[in-house]
Amino acid sequence: MDKVTSADGTTIAYDRLGAGPAVVLVCGGSVDRMSNAPLAALLAEHFTVYNYDRRGRGDSGDAAEYAVEREFEDLDAIFAAAGGSACLYGTSSGAALALLATASGRPVSRLALWEPPYILDGGRPRPPANTADIFRDFVAAGRRDAAAEYFMAEVVGLPPEFVAMAKASPWWPAQEAIAHTLAYDATVMGDYSVPVDAVGKVSVPTRVLTGGASWQWMVDGNQAVVAGLSDGSHRTLDGQEHNVDPAVMAAALKEFFG
Repeated sequence: MDKVTSADGTTIAYDRLGAGPAVVLVCGGSVDRMSNAPLAALLAEHFTVYNYDRRGRGDSGDAAEYAVEREFEDLDAIFAAAGGSACLYGTSSGAALALLATASGRPVSRLALWEPPYILDGGRPRPPANTADIFRDFVAAGRRDAAAEYFMAEVVGLPPEFVAMAKASPWWPAQEAIAHTLAYDATVMGDYSVPVDAVGKVSVPTRVLTGGASWQWMVDGNQAVVAGLSDGSHRTLDGQEHNVDPAVMAAALKEFFG
């Protein structure tokens, strides 16, 4: 594990694996860099992979106040460690973060997005507009378990029986430990609509990847992103759900990143 220091002084931890062109991996909500570790190991056969903990998670530090721009600056520090530029891959809300960072002018050579969870009008109900505040209030009240449960039930939309199984699982304490970062991802997602202005500012080659067994609302939102890109393409990964097989993703990214 290595560390860099972001512009606000926050320490950002990352693993560097392999050799070749630089690829940076951005995890999604309710997880840390370990969620991308199997993918990082596979990509390391062809690339130098930088798999980092977003602020507030794992071995990275945090700050008293959150802003999406601080996460852009965290990526700046990772890009600097990677030699100045890199291919960028984000998953779920991490894909939304990767898109926004690229739109802000960060040194991204190619951008790959796995199922950013944008919701079109007429799709599934969007999470409440005050979702970030709900998470913050739960955490401030010492109810990290409630924050994690709310994420699964009301944001992801999982059925009650699955949420109950999750709460009884050995990995539930890890969910509670990073529950404060759920507000960060809710801030990144905004109202969960496609950020049309940001999409229009992305000029680098961009591949949006969607699972063939994913929800239709996810497919529709992802296709709307592609439609707004100046150099965008879409690929369906047959048979894949939101929790994508790392080997399938590694092959798709090798094809796109070269």
